Amino acid sequence: MRRALDLAAAAAAAGEVPVGAVVTFEGRIVGEGANATRSRNDPTAHAEIVAIRAAALALGVDRLGGCDLWVTLEPCAMCAGAIAHARIARLYFGAGDPKGGGVAHGPRIFSQPTTHHRPEVHDGLGEGEASRLLVDFFAARRG
Repeated sequence: MRRALDLAAAAAAAGEVPVGAVVTFEGRIVGEGANATRSRNDPTAHAEIVAIRAAALALGVDRLGGCDLWVTLEPCAMCAGAIAHARIARLYFGAGDPKGGGVAHGPRIFSQPTTHHRPEVHDGLGEGEASRLLVDFFAARRG
């Protein structure tokens, strides 16, 4: 989670919403990403999607069974769908997202009967630091 938090901080410094994500396989990082929607002019360039794409490319596979995803913010519905399609084994996330989350809040994608794969979900890891990055980022924009 430390690397994901560092990626989130770098995203904030670049003017992106501070979310970072890391995919690990057998204890090593195989993909990472930070939010890049503004810099790439791509609404799908969420940290999770960037990290999943990098991991799939690095491993040369289209499914990431046995991989873990570490992300600083609860994934949205789009990212939760990508996590299910990628067959990520375990999801670890920091801050919950009552407004935009798709795992513990909102549509709760992994609870839907039509979801074919459900990762193990662990929340609250690095929550304080992840929340502070987000609060500070948005406060600076409103201020």
